[in-house]
Amino acid sequence: MHFTSEGNRLVCINQTEKMWIEPWGENALRVRITRDGQMDHNDWALTEEVKAIKADIKIENVDIVEPWYKGEERAKHVQNFSIASIQNGKITAKINHEGWLSFYNEKGEAVLEEYWRNRYRIDRYCVPYCVDARELKAIPGGSDYHAVLRFEAYEDEKIFGMGQYQEGNLDKKGAILDLCQRNTQASVPFMVSNRGYGLLWNNPAIGTVTFGTNKTEWVARSTKKIDYYITVGDTPSQILEQYTAVTGRAPMMPEYGMGFWQCKLRYRSQEELLNVVREHKRRGLPMDVIVADFFHWTKQGDFKFDPKYWPDVEAMTKELKSYGVELMASVWPTVDSRSENFAKMNEEGLLVTCDRGVSIHMNWMGETVFFDATNPKSRQYVWERCKENYYDKGVNLFWLDEAEPEFGPYDYDIYRYHQGSALQCSNIYPMMYAKGFYDGMKAEGKEELVNLVRCAWAGSQKYGALIWSGDVHSSFRAMREQLQAGLNMAMAGIPWWTTDIGGFLGGDITDEKFHELLVRWFAWGVFCPVFRLHGERPPFYELEEEFVDGVRQFSSGQDNEVWSFGEENYEILKGFLFMRERLRPYIRECMKQAHETGSPVMRPMFYEFPNDLACWELKDQYMFGPDLLVAPVMEEGMKQRSVYLPEGINWVDAKTGTSYKGGQRVSVDAPMDTIPLFVREGKNYPIYE
Repeated sequence: MHFTSEGNRLVCINQTEKMWIEPWGENALRVRITRDGQMDHNDWALTEEVKAIKADIKIENVDIVEPWYKGEERAKHVQNFSIASIQNGKITAKINHEGWLSFYNEKGEAVLEEYWRNRYRIDRYCVPYCVDARELKAIPGGSDYHAVLRFEAYEDEKIFGMGQYQEGNLDKKGAILDLCQRNTQASVPFMVSNRGYGLLWNNPAIGTVTFGTNKTEWVARSTKKIDYYITVGDTPSQILEQYTAVTGRAPMMPEYGMGFWQCKLRYRSQEELLNVVREHKRRGLPMDVIVADFFHWTKQGDFKFDPKYWPDVEAMTKELKSYGVELMASVWPTVDSRSENFAKMNEEGLLVTCDRGVSIHMNWMGETVFFDATNPKSRQYVWERCKENYYDKGVNLFWLDEAEPEFGPYDYDIYRYHQGSALQCSNIYPMMYAKGFYDGMKAEGKEELVNLVRCAWAGSQKYGALIWSGDVHSSFRAMREQLQAGLNMAMAGIPWWTTDIGGFLGGDITDEKFHELLVRWFAWGVFCPVFRLHGERPPFYELEEEFVDGVRQFSSGQDNEVWSFGEENYEILKGFLFMRERLRPYIRECMKQAHETGSPVMRPMFYEFPNDLACWELKDQYMFGPDLLVAPVMEEGMKQRSVYLPEGINWVDAKTGTSYKGGQRVSVDAPMDTIPLFVREGKNYPIYE
């Protein structure tokens, strides 16, 4: 291994492998590895300007004797090798003479080490069965590599973050995660370890990560380089603050993002939507946003309301604003081959293409192709159509659905973007989708903005992306899974997150079992970053006409307003609506923290209490901001639940006013109109009246 320093960068060369290690923000390093003559220029998620920090780089010569030589024989077999290290604040990387890389904190403790099993090492016995920590294997006939990066596993390690996966485990140790985007799955490849480090796999290629008990293994199926960022910190909050400083932070949430959002599948006309808002206001209920869901358009890819059902969008948004309500409009990235925009977009290369086969990506409600969000010209074109038909008519929020994008078959090897093959870069699509609308709205002078997006990648937060967890089932199991999904999104640097309250798929509005689920989910929704009711609610209404002018029409589910589930439930839901309103000043402060420091709004218990070991085990309760402990009811029939109160402070039951000493479990009543909540003693928030 040959070492040199180039300015602030340590360069390590071993035959055709070139490795760059350099400071990247506070207490952090970026590592890039290639076998090409030139390092790939893409920064992917690491696009924020970082403060220039002078690294401490050391390259030394040392005498080394292999461990099997003993006694007098040792002096005959001394060899002189180079070793190197680079330090940036609290993190130090050390590379031995064979190129093995390890990372240390300021105490000199190893937090992460590469996994090598091909030689005997001076300070460790290794079985020589020829497994390297770093692999860049050329793909035959191409210019890309199949990349693998392996790290040692640690028995006591816990791993959090990585985005949104539909399963029950908050701790991802032991998990195998696909690094790809799906409906309900968002791959955001940043992890936080209880060993005091955070790591970003800075690569949007399709792949996997395995957090095994014997090793950790990151894989990219087709890429130009290995690229990752690692940072150390004394607390999870410090790690997340350092990470979001280099990948970006959310803008300040607009005021209308902090209240209640009304949504259903789907309001079929301008008058139907307006009547819902009028009834809300007649009842004196708060509402900040109402949503016009999909298939309000003429054709997919026209990016405009159908004038037959939405005759005067400007008048509609004007009336809504008079009530203090904003309209959100759904936008899909699909372009129907019959759309008025298809020919131009196809001719100018603004659509995702196929390397082989037929370029039809989704055959649902029309034969459609996705616009290429990785192409700046395509983003600009779509924004201009949406500006003309939505934004200029008073629509200030967009629902960027299908953002994975949701290919019919997920055969990534056949699709190609402006940025490269889908295998190389597909995971960046939802971030670029959000960026197109963010850039467009910023150019119009809008500073505080939010758009709802059904997926994310590392850095999506800086483009005003509010992620929701996709088309999940209406069940208590799905509800429980959403809690860990939201907390892991938070630990992956995405502070704005929400769900479809009540679940999306299923949910009979006449069924008492569904009523229980909906009320419990609604109560939890008060304490999500965004409070939004949605769902398909079958059976669907019958269509008057299945096709109009050759375009297939889409129906709507049953009613989904707070008064749709019976009078007794209505009174409970109304109480939670006003609870959210009373918490608005507190929520505003939490959003300010997310904007300024990257601290998430929803926080795992260990985020606030890292020294309380019990908090690292909790997955059914969390902190909403710094002061509110939330223990949602997520089991059918539950009327009482156990809550752990972190040690070191006293806690006050928000409903009863009872004070408890921290460091213990307590059992509290949880009737249908109550969500168990505890407040740090000394803080006073108007939660229950």
